[in-house]
Amino acid sequence: MNNLDIGSRVQNRRKEQKITLKELSERTGLSTGFLSQFERGMTSIAIDSLQNIAKILGMDMDSFFNIPKKSSYDAEPIIRSYDRKVGSVNKKYVQFYLAKDLENAKFLPRLYELWPSSENDHLKTYVHEGVEFIYVLEGILTLNYKNKVYEMYPEDTAYLDSKTPHNWENNTNKKVRILVIHYPNPFIQNDANIRTDEHEK
Repeated sequence: MNNLDIGSRVQNRRKEQKITLKELSERTGLSTGFLSQFERGMTSIAIDSLQNIAKILGMDMDSFFNIPKKSSYDAEPIIRSYDRKVGSVNKKYVQFYLAKDLENAKFLPRLYELWPSSENDHLKTYVHEGVEFIYVLEGILTLNYKNKVYEMYPEDTAYLDSKTPHNWENNTNKKVRILVIHYPNPFIQNDANIRTDEHEK
């Protein structure tokens, strides 16, 4: 399902419940401008933010993605590089899922390829439940954590408390590739401890 399909479903459900963009913005922490673009399919959205919206609107994440209901651990465990599923694409990065059974995986592994950007771009930090592990595969990553900026190089790692303000970006003129592991997995619907307040990156 593409960004337009996902955004349209959110928009239709929001209007059915007579929730304005401003109200949804206040409840999610996402700007009205971003939400408007998302509903029209003009931008992608992070999984954590989408799940937050789905909870507010009483929607099932399965309605957005073709996620298997039954565990597929007995199936082939390998995902070939050419078969990676794209999670989202925007002007800053492309995100790939690195697990087949997203609904049942205990943690969520993702590969990010970050496009070159400018240090003049305003970087918003955000918070959400859980912890994150970052491994730099290629390039130089700029990490903002606890209002302190770090430069991370290939094979550098970071273990973050996701409830602490954080974010990361590529401020170089070359591509950056990172492995990110998020726990708990936001695709798991029955975890009452998952509450996310992620802002758009």
